[in-house]
Amino acid sequence: MMNTACKISTFNPISQFFFFTSNPSKSHLGIHQRQVALKSGRACCSSSWNLSCSSRATTVDDAKKTLVIGLGADSGCGKTTFMRRLTSVFGGKAEYLKNGNPDSNTLVSDTTTVICLDDYHLLDREGRKLNGLTALHPKANNFDLMYEQINLLKQGVSVEKPIYNHSTGCLDPPEIIHPPKILIVEGLHPMYDPRVRELLDFSIYLDISDDVKFAWKIQRDMKERGHSLESIVASIKTRKPDFDAFIEPQKQYADAVIQVLPSNLVPNNEDEKKFLKVRLIMKEGIKYFDPVYLFDEGSTISWIPCGRKLTCSYPGIKFAYTPDTYYNNEVSVLEMDGQFDRLHELMYVESNLSNLSTKFYGEATGQMLKNGDFPGSNNGTGLFQTILGLKIRDIHEHIMSEKNNRPTSDITKFLQPAYA
Repeated sequence: MMNTACKISTFNPISQFFFFTSNPSKSHLGIHQRQVALKSGRACCSSSWNLSCSSRATTVDDAKKTLVIGLGADSGCGKTTFMRRLTSVFGGKAEYLKNGNPDSNTLVSDTTTVICLDDYHLLDREGRKLNGLTALHPKANNFDLMYEQINLLKQGVSVEKPIYNHSTGCLDPPEIIHPPKILIVEGLHPMYDPRVRELLDFSIYLDISDDVKFAWKIQRDMKERGHSLESIVASIKTRKPDFDAFIEPQKQYADAVIQVLPSNLVPNNEDEKKFLKVRLIMKEGIKYFDPVYLFDEGSTISWIPCGRKLTCSYPGIKFAYTPDTYYNNEVSVLEMDGQFDRLHELMYVESNLSNLSTKFYGEATGQMLKNGDFPGSNNGTGLFQTILGLKIRDIHEHIMSEKNNRPTSDITKFLQPAYA
C-alpha cells in the first residue's frame, strides 16, 4: 500500500502490486507525479487511502512563522526523549493528538508539533519483507510526499499526513496536521533528500556508537514494542548495511551532532553501556547559533569539577572543550564523560558554560530537574539535549523578531482587505 498527498493509490488483487497513478503533468503542489509498482503487504494494510492537501485561510505573514527543525538518527537512539525535552523548553506538555488514532506518532504541544518521518514509509512491515527492503532504504520511503507536506506546513497550510503504526506494522488512515509555530521532523531521513534538507532551519543528528545503540534498542523494543531479543538482533544485522549507506552520512549536514560513546573513565571499557562519554559537536557560522563554550571560547580545555561542588560517584566526571573540524567544517566540541548524582548541583557546571541562551541564571539546571525522570538525565545526553533545546528557542525568537521588524511585502498588502 502507498500513501500520498493529492494522488490516488489503488490495489490490484490479481497482480498483487500497488499501482500509483495520476496525470503526468504537474499537480497544483508543483510536484511531478510518477508511477511505482511494489509488492503489497498484509491484508490489514491492503486498503487504499486517498490523501489530499487541505489548506486553511492564511496570510503571507502567517506562512512565514513556522520554524522547521530536523532531528535524524537510527531507530532506538533517543529521538522521542529528545523531543520531550525540546518541547518542555517551549512550555506546555507534548501529547499525542486528541481524539485521533491511539497509535499516532505525532506529538503536539502549545508551540510545537513533532512529526515522525516513519509515517512516510511506502510499504507496511510485511510489504518491506516481500520486497527485500528495510525501512532505512530510500526506496521504502516517499520523499516526494515528505517534501510536499513539510513544505506546505512551513507555508502555513494544513495537510493530511499518513500514519505508520509501529505496533501492527501497518499503514493506517491519515490524520490532519495543522501548521504549528515550530515543526519538528524526526526520523531516519530528515537530511537525506536535498529538497527536505533545504526546508530545515536547524538540524541535529544523534550519533550513537554501535555498542550503546544495541543496548538502548533492546531496552526499548522489548519493553515498549514487545519484540523478542532474537528478532531485535536479526533486525540490527539486517539494517546495518542500509544504515551505513543512507542514514549515518546525514550527520555531515547537521548543524549540531550529539555523539554518544562508551566512557573513557572506565578501565577496559567495562560497563560501557552504563557509563557514557557524550560530545556536542556544533558548527560554526550558523545564523543565530552561537556554539556553547567552557571557560574560554576557542581554547582547549580539560576540566575535572571540584568534588565538593559536584557530587559524582564512580567512575567520576570530566568535561572538555575544544575547537575542531568535522567533515571539513569548523566546529566547537563540548564533551562530558561520566555521570553526576545530584541534578541541582548542575548549577555549578552551568555557571562555567557560556552562550547557553538561557533567560535567567539556573534555567538549564531547572530544565534538567523538571525532566529528571527522563532517560539520560544523569549524563551528557540529557544535558546536551537540554542545551540544544535552549539554543533552538533562541533561534526561533531571533527569526520571529527579524520577521516582525521586516516591512510588509507588496503581496501581503495585496492580500489584506481594503478596509483593514
